Amino acid sequence: MAIERMQKSARMSQIVVHDDVVYLAGQVALEAPNRSVTAQTQDILARTDTLLAEAGTNKSRLLSATIWLTDIRYYDEMNAVWDAWMDPANPPARACVESKLAMPKYDVEIMMTAAR
Repeated sequence: MAIERMQKSARMSQIVVHDDVVYLAGQVALEAPNRSVTAQTQDILARTDTLLAEAGTNKSRLLSATIWLTDIRYYDEMNAVWDAWMDPANPPARACVESKLAMPKYDVEIMMTAAR
């Protein structure tokens, strides 16, 4: 079975498709670093919609999501945005943990997998 890689660089691909499963790289806020967790999460989820569409799928087809927060105190703030965005009829399996991220300007990173 072929592997399709989209938006790739020397380091990584933003999208990898294998056997009609779409893997997204961890997404951080490109338009809202150093801003509120709400703004960062909104930016990430808007980008996720774009990436899923490019791969031929959408949020109703999500299989799993992993969310990293730099401080678990942001859990409710991030979830307010997540709950408004997510398709409530098709919630993915999900984990949310506290972790340091690669750069201090980010407080949220989200990685998702979806069916095509």
